[in-house]
Amino acid sequence: MNEAPLVGQQHRSLDDTPVRVVSARPTLSTRLKTLWSRRELLIGLVWSDIRIKYKNSTLGIFWSMLSPAFTLGVYFLVFSVFLRNGIPNFVIYLFSGLVVWNMFQNSINTATGVIVDRAALVKKVSFPREILALSNVGAAVVYFVVQLVVLIIFVAALGHAPAWRFLLILPISFLSLYFFTSALAMVMSAINVYLRDMKHLMEVLLQLWFWLTPVVYSYENSIAPHLSRRGLTIIYFLNPITLIVVTFQRVFYVGTVVKSTVAPYAKINILPTWSFDRFLELNLALFAVTVVLFLIAEAIFGRLEGNFESEL
Repeated sequence: MNEAPLVGQQHRSLDDTPVRVVSARPTLSTRLKTLWSRRELLIGLVWSDIRIKYKNSTLGIFWSMLSPAFTLGVYFLVFSVFLRNGIPNFVIYLFSGLVVWNMFQNSINTATGVIVDRAALVKKVSFPREILALSNVGAAVVYFVVQLVVLIIFVAALGHAPAWRFLLILPISFLSLYFFTSALAMVMSAINVYLRDMKHLMEVLLQLWFWLTPVVYSYENSIAPHLSRRGLTIIYFLNPITLIVVTFQRVFYVGTVVKSTVAPYAKINILPTWSFDRFLELNLALFAVTVVLFLIAEAIFGRLEGNFESEL
């Protein structure tokens, strides 16, 4: 009995010319191995994106540090002098969430249209197409690190110590952010090849998504009471970015119940009073979910990329 040809196995035709039999639709494990084998290409594309952005710039990537530093200074002035909301050091709370949100938003905005924007490369060169979307996420990670450094310097300058024990959870939370962002970026970049309005739609959806995430408002003070009365807390946390933002705020802002700066005897519930173990359990669970979502996104991308050349 003749056995079925294996993927990548060589055979010879009647004229003794070697013929390579390749599966038209590689398995998920094969796609992941191929992606890993092209990691140098991914890294090269990340730095290429950064170099293009700061081409002919004297300070180069240092602009990525000056921009968030300036933004942080504006927030500090606004919320400390003009719009005092009673929350002490509110600028730390705000920027802790913005660091997370900026990485997520920038990744999705740039990755959604990247395959269409690089159509010439896609049609001429053979490589894992999802690398294009992942390179945009990688560039956003570099900017994320720069903004995080600015936040750490600002926190240190104010003499505001982070929650040292909770720092152990931060890498898990960041990995959840990376895998979820990468998963959504890959899927949106593939869909945008067939539906070109998806890029513009995502810009609108991200604006709504921002206000569904506790970045500029306190979750515990503004949202939690209304959700708990209606049993909607779990639904609110179905947004993966919510837990990640709250975790970063818990690490850098630290306080869960603070004294108001405008009403001397009033207290404000600003962050969940969950224990370290509770934060760790939730972040580990989210990490597992985001890894699964990443694998699903990779499979979906593999299904959709077959007709990229004809659509482009």
